[in-house]
Amino acid sequence: MNFQEAKKLISTGENEYVEFKRKVRHPEKIVREIVAFANTRGGHLFVGVNDDGTCPGIKHAEDEDYILRKSVRELCRPALGITPDFIRLSDSRHILHYAIAESNKKPHYALDEKNQRYGKAYIRVKDQSLQASREMQRILKLERSQKEAGFTYGDHEKILLHYLGTHGHITLRVFKEISQLSYRSASDIIVSLASNHVIRVVPREKEDWFVFAE
Repeated sequence: MNFQEAKKLISTGENEYVEFKRKVRHPEKIVREIVAFANTRGGHLFVGVNDDGTCPGIKHAEDEDYILRKSVRELCRPALGITPDFIRLSDSRHILHYAIAESNKKPHYALDEKNQRYGKAYIRVKDQSLQASREMQRILKLERSQKEAGFTYGDHEKILLHYLGTHGHITLRVFKEISQLSYRSASDIIVSLASNHVIRVVPREKEDWFVFAE
């Protein structure tokens, strides 16, 4: 990517597909952004760019790239590879650009520290990287395998869809209450409806919403 191409992307601001970082100060946090892009629709990470889109660049770009790629190797499961574009601003300053593709091995998990047993999955929502709910993680696994969960249209599915028709959205907690199902059974129905494209997930920071698929 050259500077003009980078400038065009940067001018759109941070969004579902674009993230800015001034420096690689907290690489473990940047790994979460990379994981979120890979788990969603891919995106572009720029290092050396301020939140407002100004481009001071960074010195020692190779060192910063080394730190970030090392962190991705150590803190991402399954493994993800990233390749930098060094975008020259001057003899001493560069912008680092990483194009992250949507993964066919999702969900990926970000670890807080090396050799940690379990990590957290993240997804990209607008200009934020949010932790994926259990239901979202299950749906991502089904997307990866290109499978659909078993789907039947029974009384509990009717309850859910009727509620959606009246209220526009539903949460797992509300569906569990109105259906009087266990957490696992309510989750299974929501995941099966989502994987069959009857409903879709609207990820939210506190609690996912589920709405009719468009």
